[in-house]
Amino acid sequence: MERLDKFLCDSGAGTRSQVKLIIKSGAVTVDGAVERDSSRKIDPQTQEVCLRGERLGGMRRMVIMLNKPEGYVTATEDKQDKTVMELLPQHLLTMDLKPVGRLDKATEGLLLFTNDGALLHRLISPKKEVPKVYYARHEGKATGEDVDAFREGLTLRDGTVCLPATLEPLGAGESLITVCEGKYHQVRRMMASRGMTVTYLERRQEGSLELGDLPRGQIRELTEEEIILLEKTSK
Repeated sequence: MERLDKFLCDSGAGTRSQVKLIIKSGAVTVDGAVERDSSRKIDPQTQEVCLRGERLGGMRRMVIMLNKPEGYVTATEDKQDKTVMELLPQHLLTMDLKPVGRLDKATEGLLLFTNDGALLHRLISPKKEVPKVYYARHEGKATGEDVDAFREGLTLRDGTVCLPATLEPLGAGESLITVCEGKYHQVRRMMASRGMTVTYLERRQEGSLELGDLPRGQIRELTEEEIILLEKTSK
């Protein structure tokens, strides 16, 4: 048994204060009868709870894609900087979403959030080798020797060993980089180790998911089919 207001929050209906107002308005029914008591105990397994005629399912697995703009740190809270959580709509903040890995403050592009702990772990684990594709603008031009060095696996100046990666030159000062791990500032440090300082970085793909035309700063929820494909990528 659980409180009705908690059940609505877990279903993504809104924050606790918003849900109380929704229930008080008469928009919620339990087994077909209007219920205005937020503290009402219900059994989600045996009782039907509807919001404006639509049945709610309680906490559900959710994966959100954000096109992260620069200037936000990937953290659930920070005392100095704006966090990516501030870019999520208020009603999603009740869904226990956590960032999948991290993009640094200056990096833009594809960032996932999920409340599925097992999926999160698989996506960030180097052992699963989930590919992440970045577009970089940088000083200099990538050479064949640079491509070979990435393919063999770089050892950075501080001794950090990176897994084999793919460097695809697009022309003077532009490249695509594919890595299967997420060490601290990894792509920037890998490029710097080959004498190419990155001036702009955007993640465009993770596993089977592409950023596409999602506007900067906007989000969209993945479909169940997309989540299943993402799971297959990370197995």
